[in-house]
Amino acid sequence: MSGIYIHIPFCKQACHYCDFHFSTNLKKKDEMVLALAKEIEMRSKSITHRPSPITEPIETIYFGGGTPSILSIEDLRFLIDEVYRNYKVVENPEITVEANPDDLDNETIRQLANSPVNRLSIGIQSFFEDDLKLMNRAHNAEEAKKCLETATQYFDNISIDLIYGVPEMSNEKWLQNIETALSFGVPHISSYALTVEPKTALHSFIQKGIIPQPDDEVAQEHFQILVDKLSENGFIHYELSNFGKENYFSKNNSSYWLGKKYIGIGPSAHSYDGKTRGWNVSNNSLYIKSIQENKLPIEIETLTKTDRYNEYIMTGLRTIWGVSLERIEQEFGKTYLDYLNQQAAKFIEDHLLFVDNNILRTTKKGKFLSDGISSDLFLLNL
Repeated sequence: MSGIYIHIPFCKQACHYCDFHFSTNLKKKDEMVLALAKEIEMRSKSITHRPSPITEPIETIYFGGGTPSILSIEDLRFLIDEVYRNYKVVENPEITVEANPDDLDNETIRQLANSPVNRLSIGIQSFFEDDLKLMNRAHNAEEAKKCLETATQYFDNISIDLIYGVPEMSNEKWLQNIETALSFGVPHISSYALTVEPKTALHSFIQKGIIPQPDDEVAQEHFQILVDKLSENGFIHYELSNFGKENYFSKNNSSYWLGKKYIGIGPSAHSYDGKTRGWNVSNNSLYIKSIQENKLPIEIETLTKTDRYNEYIMTGLRTIWGVSLERIEQEFGKTYLDYLNQQAAKFIEDHLLFVDNNILRTTKKGKFLSDGISSDLFLLNL
């Protein structure tokens, strides 16, 4: 099974922490929708380009961004229809739309519920006004709560995003954020530490001393509060930043972590076919022009065996599925397995990793540090 990711590169305004590709100029929105539809078709027909076209049935269609909820319901239907027209799609695919609370009025939610979309991923980030202002979110706290009240009446499968490690956010305030989220009964929560990316407004404000630097120790405390509270409430911590009730894991995101094939449609979107990775140009005008000229605006990287090993280590340790030592030996060979065992030994000794049924996993203590641990297990050259 495979997935299709469609990047909608528009936002009403720029969040201070975001370094994703988007534009706040919506003039080319209609042209972009037509270009996305054409790329969906082009990627299904071409047999010469890499990453290679997907021939297995599509089980997930994911609209990410940017802000996909900027599109009209007609635009979303049009793009979903294009996927169905050009690919085999399973009987009940997971079709997710990322949305911001300010776009989700009652009528829009009702229309989405009557469309093929069956999962919403709502960018709440915080239920507190001061946090939302610091992040420069387009919605306010009241809109966050109001949209969830309505969305939960129409949708069973809802995920919300929350951000922790926000400067001057106390543990009590963070716990309140989690408890507010739980009060709406959503079955999936994605939660990320506030990170300072270069060239973002947040980076500039910190450099100028307007906002204090996020504190790693505070972020780690928030993370443990999150893990404990969601575990108490029946959520499974199935990936470093993702928590789902049983049968509500994100199929789209899980496909990335499990190494399944996927196609990325739109500017800056990535694709993967198991051996090569491709990424589209991160420029709306160049993307549209290239598609109109029947050219795929894509760069390709063929992954070496070491690249694939490193990716498996990184994704495996972030998830409940861990890293199969048997798979390492079968797919990469004994030299890689010996190297992994040797590198992992000190983390096992420090109770950050453990081996269970021939699967290498992070301990509760090691989970927050999984990305750093992975980089120490990476192989640079062999």
